[in-house]
Amino acid sequence: MAATTAQPPSPLPPAGEVIEVENSEPGSPDAGSRSSGSGRSSSEYSGWVYHLGVNSIGHEYCHLRFLVIRGKCVAMYKRDPHDNPGLEPIRKGFVSHTLVVEEVGRKKVNHGDVYVLRLYSRLDQTKKGEIACATPGEAQKWTEAFEQAKQQAEYDLTRGANWNRLQSENEFNLDGHRPRVRRGLGKLVRIGKGPEMLLRQSSDLQSHERVNTNFGGDTGDALEAHEWRFVRTLNGIRIFEDIANSKGGKGILLKSIGVVGANPDTVFEMVLSRDKHKRHEWDMLISDLELVETIDGYCDVVYGTYEPKYLNWWKSKKDFVFSRQWFRGQDGAYNILQSPASHKQKPPRHGYERTHINPTTWEIKRLNTSESTPKCIVTRMVEISPCFWDRWRRRTSSNFERSIPFALLSQVAGLREYFAANPAITPDLPSTVVKSKVSESLIIQSELEYSEPNDEFYDALVRGESFEGDSDDDDDDDDVTTPKAGKVKLKNVSWAIAGLAMKRTKASLERSELVTNSIPIAIDSSHFHGTVRQAKSEDDPNSWSSPGGEKFMIRGKTYLTDYAKIAGGDPLLKLIAVDWFKVNERFDSVALHPKSLVQSEAAKKIPFILVVNLQVPAKPNYNLVMYYAAEKPVNKDSLLGRFIDGTDAFRDARFKLIPSIVEGYWMVKRAVGTRACLLGKAVTCNYLRQDNFLEIDVDIGSSSVARSIIGLVLGYVTSIVVDLAILVEAKEEKELPEYILGTVRLNRVNPEGAVAI
Repeated sequence: MAATTAQPPSPLPPAGEVIEVENSEPGSPDAGSRSSGSGRSSSEYSGWVYHLGVNSIGHEYCHLRFLVIRGKCVAMYKRDPHDNPGLEPIRKGFVSHTLVVEEVGRKKVNHGDVYVLRLYSRLDQTKKGEIACATPGEAQKWTEAFEQAKQQAEYDLTRGANWNRLQSENEFNLDGHRPRVRRGLGKLVRIGKGPEMLLRQSSDLQSHERVNTNFGGDTGDALEAHEWRFVRTLNGIRIFEDIANSKGGKGILLKSIGVVGANPDTVFEMVLSRDKHKRHEWDMLISDLELVETIDGYCDVVYGTYEPKYLNWWKSKKDFVFSRQWFRGQDGAYNILQSPASHKQKPPRHGYERTHINPTTWEIKRLNTSESTPKCIVTRMVEISPCFWDRWRRRTSSNFERSIPFALLSQVAGLREYFAANPAITPDLPSTVVKSKVSESLIIQSELEYSEPNDEFYDALVRGESFEGDSDDDDDDDDVTTPKAGKVKLKNVSWAIAGLAMKRTKASLERSELVTNSIPIAIDSSHFHGTVRQAKSEDDPNSWSSPGGEKFMIRGKTYLTDYAKIAGGDPLLKLIAVDWFKVNERFDSVALHPKSLVQSEAAKKIPFILVVNLQVPAKPNYNLVMYYAAEKPVNKDSLLGRFIDGTDAFRDARFKLIPSIVEGYWMVKRAVGTRACLLGKAVTCNYLRQDNFLEIDVDIGSSSVARSIIGLVLGYVTSIVVDLAILVEAKEEKELPEYILGTVRLNRVNPEGAVAI
């Protein structure tokens, strides 16, 4: 990995300009093969953040700070050290391999909203601290930066580096109190004036990695059941109707699509904004909003009023209550779900008629263009009554233009015109990389890089130590090897057809991933019995089956040059059983349980078994365990072999899941999506490699976002059919094309049918 440095905010390169730098993946067998010393050269991430915490007298504080991460060294400054050579850090330390970074979500601070990251030690979760960013996009970049630092620490451990902090009790605690220091009155003045200042000085966070933002338009990584038909144009915005026969739907789905001249982070902030002065400029319906309750960092309940004189002839005032849930995908796209709700704090109000806002969603995705101005595709999806829609289509009357669904669909046009009229509020955070020598002026390099790792960074944020002047403070396509400039090609209609010729056959796949001269073991599924039965038909409830991989889109042979994806083929591994457990506490190491399928005599004869244990947080907790078997031993030099016996960092960077809701309520489909997800980056994954198996324990509860989505899914789980595909992500040309490792279809699983352990 080549060294890079973040430049001061003013001389940033133009948006979209990318200079490639050398990169080697941490934990992979090839990592560090070209380097010396520690085996890796360091990258630098820097930018403005808020440090949140509680001081020694119990008061919450929020300080604007400049954060720098170089390698596994971290330092925090009051000012930008690039502009102030020789500036001493107020906090400094190291990131250890036990660091966990959790996205807490949206939080109100000083009359503004920020997005919070919680940092803590996996060995001791009482030692933690928080930083806040202006947008979810910046929070995601800082998460990636800390993950890179953590991987550097893990890599150093594999090279035999000394880490004596594991035995030390002086570990850094972000929530700890710093001793009070007597200062003059002038020293008590806080630097920074709240989130507004942070928003103006949003983090120009830069990294060594090149960000791939070509996500294939509106397509996902699994084929969807929607069939959209264009029906008309409203205010220059296209309106579509879903004409597919959806068994799980409750009404007719309409959507409006438009191109908005702003980056996704800015549009997302505007959609969630409760500032009535801004909303009055683009939203004629729900412009007056009041926060009723914050459920968590990704969900809230709001109350609003409006006068429907712009929609209907009568003058009665109306009010409404609805909930909002939002998620940010690994590709940087946003999903916002809005559903009608009721709340005890907002009973019916005298003089107002309580009405229900239709269930709706927002989808905001970056649009890749050759222009320097950022753009994104905004989709507004609305569910309406079938009888209302049929009357409008038959009579072609103007009643639709006076309805709430019309006002909701028109919000896309309002956003487009608002940002077009206010170009000053649409700055893009450029995904740029500057290749240069590491700044010699930064104290973090001179004081930390060559010292013993005595202080972990989260220790430094709360350690009983005071610095002069400090005051109680503190895609899809992730990690994708991006094509060289000039070689990027847009997908066209023929990409799927051309991809058929590049797909691996089952025979060629087995030759590359399994030991070819080994005699295959006949695997009879009837010898293995899980707590969930195998489906006898497509409509068999509370059952599982193993669909083919043709509905999942995976990276083709030429993906590194044209981003072309192909339909998946037959899975390499055979699904032999599925378990559905309920437990009071988290259940790890299922394969070691005496009654586990893996411990049976029949299973011990199988060359290799992959156990995927999805740990679902609920009351009680659930474990969905899938068992995949190989008929032959795995080739240790293959991608699968390197994944099985590789480091946790390598596994985290490669283990990928593609979800697809085949049948179910449309809002659940939009929440889950069809994008591939690197599970090791989204949630905490623990790995157990023993004997003839590898178990992957996926802790869904470790992520606030994942908890929110799974909570929504559990509410509809008895009425949905979900397909999952697992695979090991290919990042190098020799590993392409990708292949499906295993699939499963879960047909209307009943939580009451879970077996207690």
